[in-house]
Amino acid sequence: MLDIKFIRENKEVIELSAKKKGLDFDVQKLIEVDDARRTHIQEVEAFRTKQNEVSQRITQVSIEEKQTLIAEMTILKEELQKKEELLKSVMKEWQGLMLQVPNIPDMSVPEGAGEEDNVEAKVWGEKPVFDFEPRDHITLMENLDMADFDRGTKVHGFRGYFLKNDGALLSWAIWNYARDFFLKRGFSPFITPAILHKEFFYGTGHLPGEENDLFKTQDDEYLTGTSEVAMMAYHSDEVLEKQTLPRKYLAFSPCFRREAGSHSKDVKGLIRVHEFYKWEQLILCEASHEASDALFEEVNKNVEEFIETLGIPYRRLFICTGDLSASKVKQYDTELWVPKENTYREISSASYFHDYQTRRFNTRYKAEDGKLRYAHSLNCTAIPTPRILVSLLENFQQADGSIRVPEVLRPYLGKDVISSPNSQ
Repeated sequence: MLDIKFIRENKEVIELSAKKKGLDFDVQKLIEVDDARRTHIQEVEAFRTKQNEVSQRITQVSIEEKQTLIAEMTILKEELQKKEELLKSVMKEWQGLMLQVPNIPDMSVPEGAGEEDNVEAKVWGEKPVFDFEPRDHITLMENLDMADFDRGTKVHGFRGYFLKNDGALLSWAIWNYARDFFLKRGFSPFITPAILHKEFFYGTGHLPGEENDLFKTQDDEYLTGTSEVAMMAYHSDEVLEKQTLPRKYLAFSPCFRREAGSHSKDVKGLIRVHEFYKWEQLILCEASHEASDALFEEVNKNVEEFIETLGIPYRRLFICTGDLSASKVKQYDTELWVPKENTYREISSASYFHDYQTRRFNTRYKAEDGKLRYAHSLNCTAIPTPRILVSLLENFQQADGSIRVPEVLRPYLGKDVISSPNSQ
């Protein structure tokens, strides 16, 4: 959400931002509704002032005059109720339009119509060359008794899975290694709730656009797809001290996505599942573009360095304007190499928002001049499981079907090679 004063003074900038992001947003309509909102607020305040004046006079007049003023109060009360209902209706429309206002993309963001125009900004690592026919992660995991997809489907349904034996242990090894790696970079660790109030998904910008991708409870709450939502809600309606910024959080949570609209995509294996786990980096910082941009580069670098220690080839995509969601200023996606598919697959996404989210959450800090300012927010996936298993297993597979464990994970897993139980 942007400041309405800024929107009114920069109508052309908002229109251009919406156009670049491929959004159909009528800025003039918002301004007209805002004009009506302001008029109704003035009218309601005027009636309330008059009502207070009459109320005070009632205690100071004779019985005859009191009856006249009581009758006047009755009329004022009825008129005020009508005015408040009108204001309520206008406010609902105004709030709906304000939620649609797009954030302004950074000048460095490449222009484009959609994901096909995203820019490959970095490529790292040597793709493995096999002297045998490589197997996909499903075959590898089933042969090594690391997963059970058939029983997963029986128990959960479409996109269900069980991780077992070394599949489960390898996931724990990744979680624990990621914990140690990222905490050395100044983060505070959190385990967050997965069931959250609906309003907080509006705060982060996941609603209303991702309504079909969220699991909903009977109590009109939602299962989160990222701990970003919970960590942004953590400081909602709070005032932070400037000297405590930036606040750097490393949050872990189970995550859930319906994968609506993806029924024909990646129907097998671990690429696209309903339930997964994720470490998330989230930062609140001072209201400075320079600070936001520097921290954005920092959290993305954290992920790249983490992946480099694992030795998995990856590339960084610079997301273009047409593929940039309404809430974001700038975004990088990191994709890992998947040998059997001969392609890269997304593993992490880094974004920053300026005060777009914090205005919705009312998260502010007291600046050195004593004034309250909205903090800036940014986030970046640290690592998700089980998706990382896809690239890890396929890149480190050996001719006999075993998996060479990346050196940094060996102390956490307790072995150098994952081999068939029958061969142990």
